[in-house]
Amino acid sequence: MCRIFGSFAAGAARPEPAELSAVSARQRHGGPDEHQVLSGAGWSLGCDRLAVTDPCGGQQPYRLPHLPGVLAVLNGEIYNHTELRRHLAARGHRFPDRCDGTVLPALYAEYGPAFAEHLDGMFAVAILDLRTGGPAGPQLVLAVDDMGMKPVHVHHDPSDGSTRFASEIPALLAFDSVRISPREDSLDTVLATRTSFSTHTALDGIDVLPPGATAVVRPGCRPVVRRRPPHHPAEASAPVGDAQDVLRHEVRRLARSEMPVCAITSGGLDSGLVTALVAEYARESDAPPPHTFHLTYRGKWPDSEAAYARAVARRARTVHHEVALDPDELGSLLTRTVRHLGQPNADPIALSTYALFRAVRQAGFTVALAGDGADELFGGYERMRAALDAPAGADWAGAYADALSAAPRMLREHLYTPAYRAYLADEGSAADRIEQELRSAEAVGADRLTAMTAFETRWRLPAYHLRRVDHLSMAWAVEARMPFCQPGVVAYARSLPPSARRGKRALYEAGRELLPTSVLNRPKQPFTLPIAAMLAPGGPLLDTVRDLLSPARLVLGGKVRADRVQKLLTRHLERPSHQNALALWGLAVHELWSDVVQGMRIPVGCAA
Repeated sequence: MCRIFGSFAAGAARPEPAELSAVSARQRHGGPDEHQVLSGAGWSLGCDRLAVTDPCGGQQPYRLPHLPGVLAVLNGEIYNHTELRRHLAARGHRFPDRCDGTVLPALYAEYGPAFAEHLDGMFAVAILDLRTGGPAGPQLVLAVDDMGMKPVHVHHDPSDGSTRFASEIPALLAFDSVRISPREDSLDTVLATRTSFSTHTALDGIDVLPPGATAVVRPGCRPVVRRRPPHHPAEASAPVGDAQDVLRHEVRRLARSEMPVCAITSGGLDSGLVTALVAEYARESDAPPPHTFHLTYRGKWPDSEAAYARAVARRARTVHHEVALDPDELGSLLTRTVRHLGQPNADPIALSTYALFRAVRQAGFTVALAGDGADELFGGYERMRAALDAPAGADWAGAYADALSAAPRMLREHLYTPAYRAYLADEGSAADRIEQELRSAEAVGADRLTAMTAFETRWRLPAYHLRRVDHLSMAWAVEARMPFCQPGVVAYARSLPPSARRGKRALYEAGRELLPTSVLNRPKQPFTLPIAAMLAPGGPLLDTVRDLLSPARLVLGGKVRADRVQKLLTRHLERPSHQNALALWGLAVHELWSDVVQGMRIPVGCAA
């Protein structure tokens, strides 16, 4: 697990060491164990390493003596590296260590840009092929895993044909020639979807590779991106069985590590299953009981899940850590999370996620297993149930899109200035595109649940959940592993009939032998922060949000009507509600991100 970066330009000078050092410094938190950069005329390739697999070997960028023109860097884990090494050794390749990424130059030498089709894991890979004698010629190849667990952000400069990439946006912005501006639709996208969406980021000129994509960059050319066929679960030795069998197989694969491993336990079904199976594996391996972590807040706050998390830990017999965060710290955590994410994310869970992984690292753990991805694959969200129950002729897609938002469509349009509403009417919004995708899928014959899970896993999950987990776990040099996002579980979920996926029925059945009845029978509740209470009169986040939403700031931005935002705040203070609090939070996070953008020396308002 690492942070990676690099550049590729035709006929350019060697990048300045000071520039590359600045890029690395902005994401060094994710790779504190080792730092290495290689560069030459028109190219650079760097890595900040978090040593997990073969900590004493695996120096990046990876190079093999018999392939001097092929360099590679890896962020993530390749779980089938032992099998790949055996296969490649039989074809004459030799390796200096047993690190997972060491196989990458040889795998590329055998298969070219199709190398990623042979990888099982979570990964963002960059390979520089500097050989000039072959048919391909020099090229940069970028690839990310099928679910988008490990992102890579890309900037292409059409003026000189150069391409630069990095694991994190702040690092990418440290390249001297990367000069871009916030997207005009970024505020609407954040309020409509809570984060940047699709392959776009909140910054015009910076994209993120979509899940399961490979990009090939030839000298002076724009990256050519294609989606790969899904990784076949047979290549991961996926078992045949029920949900419990399939998940058990993936948990055991991911629980093996040369570094200390723990589990995140929210108190819900998904993380509870992962916790129970991690503990089962430890007992059968005669290993000590695993450690589990749960975040709560000091004082009395609504919607606490601590009792459910304790019940899961007792049943699994883990060493349980209940991390009690001081609410007075939340204001400072907000700035840190926005800076680490590099773009706005309007879900208050970001603060909780950051604080939780801080506690994991401070307790001495490098690897944490989490339950992300289950709702998207197994139909667990309330918005899915509502869409399935919607009668014929109802606007289920519009209601679904509204359920994704920080502020529903009617509220957004009420808050926007006439000029901003006119801009969105001309250009369209993220919500419009989501509704169209859902309706189109149903129109061509997909059942409604399949249409929703396809949308969730293709766009929502990587943009909203996985990028946040990646950035905020790596902010503390913790590798987050997600069993539900592995090929075997994904293929199993997609093979089920809609009736078994609706409401996570298959997972509830899997949990009957593993989890307390109280957890199985509890109402569904996302792991989050009680934002309505935190923004109520006297709440610890109220002053921060009030300052960020001052009329002077909002008038200067020109996108929302300051008077209506103030009325919304007054209404919330008189009668606190989750919906109004979330809308205010989304507006505030976008304002704070605008400040962070300027702090990174981006010329706001300039053309890309």
